[in-house]
Amino acid sequence: MSREVGFRGKLIRTSIFKKPVTGRVVVRRLNIDGDCQTDLGAHGGEHRAVFVYQAESYEYWREQLKRIDLYYGQFGENLTVEGLADKDVCIGDRYAIGTAVFEVTQPRVTCYRVGIALGVPEMPALLVSHKRPGFYFRVIQEGEIGAGDLIQKIADGPEQMNIAEVDALLYSKEHPKEQLQKALKIPALSKGWGQSFQDLLQSAEAGITTGNSGLSGVNGRPVAWPGYRSFVVQALHQETDDIRSFELRPADGKPLAAFLPGQHIAVRLPAGPGKTPLTRMFSLCGSQGAGTYRIAVKWEQEGKVSQYMHTQLHEGDTLDVSAPRGDFVLSEDQLPVVLLSAGVGITPLLGMLQAIRNSSPMREVWWVHSARNAANYPFMHEVEDAGSHLPNFHSIKVYSRPAAEEEIGKQYDISGHLDITVLNNLKFPAGCHYYLCGPMGYMSGVTAALTSLGVLPAQIRSEIFINSNLATPAAVAPHLPVDNTGAGPFVSFTKSNISFHWNARFNNLLEAAEACDVPVQWSCRVGVCHHCESSLLDGNIEYTSSPLDPPGTGRLLICCSVPVTDIELDL
Repeated sequence: MSREVGFRGKLIRTSIFKKPVTGRVVVRRLNIDGDCQTDLGAHGGEHRAVFVYQAESYEYWREQLKRIDLYYGQFGENLTVEGLADKDVCIGDRYAIGTAVFEVTQPRVTCYRVGIALGVPEMPALLVSHKRPGFYFRVIQEGEIGAGDLIQKIADGPEQMNIAEVDALLYSKEHPKEQLQKALKIPALSKGWGQSFQDLLQSAEAGITTGNSGLSGVNGRPVAWPGYRSFVVQALHQETDDIRSFELRPADGKPLAAFLPGQHIAVRLPAGPGKTPLTRMFSLCGSQGAGTYRIAVKWEQEGKVSQYMHTQLHEGDTLDVSAPRGDFVLSEDQLPVVLLSAGVGITPLLGMLQAIRNSSPMREVWWVHSARNAANYPFMHEVEDAGSHLPNFHSIKVYSRPAAEEEIGKQYDISGHLDITVLNNLKFPAGCHYYLCGPMGYMSGVTAALTSLGVLPAQIRSEIFINSNLATPAAVAPHLPVDNTGAGPFVSFTKSNISFHWNARFNNLLEAAEACDVPVQWSCRVGVCHHCESSLLDGNIEYTSSPLDPPGTGRLLICCSVPVTDIELDL
C-alpha cells in the first residue's frame, strides 16, 4: 500500500514497498486486489497493470551488489517469477496464470523509487545497462492467481522483440530505424512506448543523429550556434500601451537560422545595476523566412529588462541573442489545434498561427485570446488577416473589461474569463492539440478546466516564462539558495531570474535548482530518463556520471552535471 518515506529532506508517497500475500487473489484490468499504485503517471493504466520481476535477477543482483539481504518484492514487482527472463520474453507474448490471461506490453519505466527501495541511487541506470529491467503485463482476462501457479505461454508476440532489446532501443545510444519500424508493428506495445519510438523514427528519418527525442520530446536538431550572437534592432512597433515588438537582424549580415513555431530566444542586455548583463526569454512571434526574429515585450513595473527595452533600446542598437530553442512547438500532424492565450502570451501562438497559414492552411484552428479589450489585444489585425486565409479558422475574443463602445457578438465574443462552463460550450473537436500561454493564474485555471472536461494531459502543452516576483498558491517563488556562500562558477537560471556562485555542496545542477525552488522535472536522477533535459544557453558543464544516451548539442541533463565555467540555463 502507499506510504510516505523520506527523500532528500522531503516526504514522498510511494507504493514500491511490496510484501507477499498468501492464498489466491483476484487480478483485474488495472491492478491486483489489495495492491496500490501511487504514481499513476508512470506505473498505472491498462498497459501497466501488473509488474513482473524474476527470481533469477534477484540472484544476479545479490552477486553484483554484494547484497545477501535482497528480498522478493524489493524491486516493486507484483509477481516474482521463475523463468521469463528479459532476454526471452517478447512484447505481445501471452501467458495464462491461474484463471487469468496476461499480455506483455513494455519494459519497466525508469524511476528513482527503485533506488530508494534498494538503497542504491544509481539502480535505474543499472537496470538498463545490465539489461534486467523487468516488464509489465496487461490483463487480457481477469481471474484468480496464487503463489505456486504454473505460467503457461499461450501465444507468441509478433516481431519477436524481447524486453531487453526493446528497453535498449529507447534508453541506449543506438536507435536503428529498422528496429524502430519493427517495434511499431507490435499491437501490444503500450501507447507511451509507441509514441517514443515514433518520435525517434521521425528524428532518424530527418537525419538527426544526436539526442533522444523518444525520451525528451525534443527533435534533437543541434542549436544553430553556441552562446550568443550580436543582433541589431531593425524596427520596433508599439502594439499596445504596454507591449512593444522588436524586429532583430544579425549584425554580421549572415542568414538567420530557421526556428520551429513556438520556440523562443534568449536576449542578453546591459540592464542590471552597473550595466551588468541580464538575460530574459522571449518567444518568436514572426514568420519563418522574414529575415528577422521578432519578439514582443510587455512593460513590467518591476522588470528591469522590460523597462530597459521600452525606454533605452532603439533602432540601430545592438543586443546579444541566443539561437532559437524550446520544446513548446507546434505538432507536425494535421490534427485540429486550439491556441489559447492571454495578454503577451499570444506571442508563441502567433508564431504557430503564421506557420499554419504558410504550410498547412487546411488545418482546423481554434484561436481563443483573452484580453481586457481591443486596445489591449496585441497583433489583433495580424491574427484576423491570418485567419482570413484559413478556411477552417475559428476566432474567439474574450474581453474581461470591454470598452463602452464594444458590443458582445460584434467586437468580441465572450465577456469575463475562461472557465469550465465557457470552455465546455465552445465544443472543441475531440482529440485535438491544446497550446496554452499566458499568466500563471490563467494557465493553471484553463488547464484545470480542460482536464475536468476530460482532455488528456498529453493533449495539453503550455509555455510559462517564470517571473521570480510571482508565485502560484501551490508553489514557492524561485529564490537564491539559503546557503549562498559558493565561490565556484556563476550559475544563472535565466527564466527564474536567479544567479549565484556554484557551491560544491551540490552534487549536481538538479540539486541546485531544487534548493532554489526552480520548477524542474525529473524521474531517475541518474541520467537515464531525460525528464530533466534542459537547454544550455552559454558556458560549459561536465557530467559526474555518463548519461546512457547524451542529449543533443546545446542541451544537458541537469541531474548528473556540474558547471565548469559560468553557465546560463533555460530554467
